[in-house]
Amino acid sequence: MSSPWSVAFNEAEAQPRPGSTPLSHLSIELGHLYFEDFAAGPESLARYFERIRPWIEATTSILRQRVPSQRARISTCFLIDDYYKRFSSPAEVLPQLIKAAESQNVTIDYIARESGCAEAQGVPLAELVLSRLVPDPHPGSTGVRPPVTVSGWLCNGQRSPGAGGEGQAMSAAGLGWQPPAENGALNNHSIFLDVQLWDERNGKRRYSCPYLATIWQLLRLGLIRYGGAKVANPVHLERFPEEWDRLPVITQVNEEAPAFSAYTTFSILGHRFLNVEHAVRTIMQQVDVEQAVADQVNRRSTAEGMTLPAELWERIEYLFVADRP
Repeated sequence: MSSPWSVAFNEAEAQPRPGSTPLSHLSIELGHLYFEDFAAGPESLARYFERIRPWIEATTSILRQRVPSQRARISTCFLIDDYYKRFSSPAEVLPQLIKAAESQNVTIDYIARESGCAEAQGVPLAELVLSRLVPDPHPGSTGVRPPVTVSGWLCNGQRSPGAGGEGQAMSAAGLGWQPPAENGALNNHSIFLDVQLWDERNGKRRYSCPYLATIWQLLRLGLIRYGGAKVANPVHLERFPEEWDRLPVITQVNEEAPAFSAYTTFSILGHRFLNVEHAVRTIMQQVDVEQAVADQVNRRSTAEGMTLPAELWERIEYLFVADRP
């Protein structure tokens, strides 16, 4: 007769061990490229890189002070929107982008497609991360509000009564309107946020920019696995294709670049992305990363003398700059 301990041991052994992914110390996102940015012409792109170059240099200097005992590994990346509106072709867009950066002595190591944050190499990343969301219910919640996997909405506290869901029951009790409340509000003053993760169009789910940007951050932090294996591995190309679907999710531009994923991330973005990234931080607070993956990254960072914050959103830093000169 087998003991219950042997059953538990066998079940644990059956779980795939997470594959290890190379990690830099820092991933610097140089920006996002949308149709209107490309349409403004290469001179506008060059001016953008000219504006952000001092910040890249400052960020690099700061990181080198954090890891003085070794050579700081820093990689750069750039995200292109091919999810909401496709434009031109990789064969035309990418050389212009790379040339504009090089004209200002800025090196782009990796270029990624935003649609790859929804699905990468056949892996449904958006659905995968959705299954790892653990909502943060407000104290006293009744559970009337549909779960995020059904509603497509995620918030950081309690919605205002009268807006539906559990508010209807409260209104019926004669409480009337009450303000929304943020969980863990600073000095008891709330900044409530309700984030839409997707909508339905022609029977197909279309994911929101904040949700895809959250997955983008998780990829950069090296925290996503599928069946134990890492996903969206960078690919180097000798020639860029004409069709976006033929472009890898992450293209390695600089063959000598440090690893794409990193222990921490820094994003240089235009002011227009401030609200999006506020939503990203809210979503990140409710992502439950696979424990074995989290432990693996923490062990490696500790061995390198780089202690990581327990909260994922605290591993992310930003700089918001003017969208136009």
